[in-house]
Amino acid sequence: MGITRMIYMVTMVFLLIVLILSSPTVGYDYFQFTQQYQLAVCRFNPTPCKDPPDKLFTVHGLWPSNSTGNDPTYCKNTTLNSTKIANLTAQLEIIWPNVLDRTDHITFWNKQWNKHGSCGRPAIQNDMHYLQTVIKMYITQKQNVSEILSKAKIEPVGRFWTQKEIEKAIRKGTNNKEPKLKCQKNTQGTELVEVTICSDRNLKQFVDCPRPILNGSRYYCPTNNILY
Repeated sequence: MGITRMIYMVTMVFLLIVLILSSPTVGYDYFQFTQQYQLAVCRFNPTPCKDPPDKLFTVHGLWPSNSTGNDPTYCKNTTLNSTKIANLTAQLEIIWPNVLDRTDHITFWNKQWNKHGSCGRPAIQNDMHYLQTVIKMYITQKQNVSEILSKAKIEPVGRFWTQKEIEKAIRKGTNNKEPKLKCQKNTQGTELVEVTICSDRNLKQFVDCPRPILNGSRYYCPTNNILY
């Protein structure tokens, strides 16, 4: 192989690598729409919440994810413009509050966008579309976990429920697709902390959540006696 051809091949390989790294489309095969129960979040956080929590599931984040391998993160470093999103703020503060510090919601939204939303192309076009999509899913498409559970007569009254009861209720609101549950233990027992609803990579239809939290993890939800 001549030196000229070798230089040509090295250059082409380099350009190909640059093209791959700069591509706006990142590998993922489904989305996790994760909602957190405010009371539990405050109870398990090392630093007390600055304001009293509500007995509601509100958005933690919308995350492009992989059923095998690592999930994509931090694909584009941008900052949300508070002026640009001003017309969305009122809704976001209700459905997607910074539970730990309600004086600074935008830092929480910005973190979710940078870490997860920026990796959502082509389903997620930009930061505004990311926020609008979350509002649409939670409100318009009624993927509100609190409401889904309430329709099945599962209310946040501080009693124990079975894993089957909770999963059955979520399935009724998601075309019978399996959710992912996250729990944590405290002195009262094992408490429901998060519920994740999963959708395909195009955000068009529900799918069974891959990679459930397994027995042995400190976030595993047992068969019985889940506090909510």
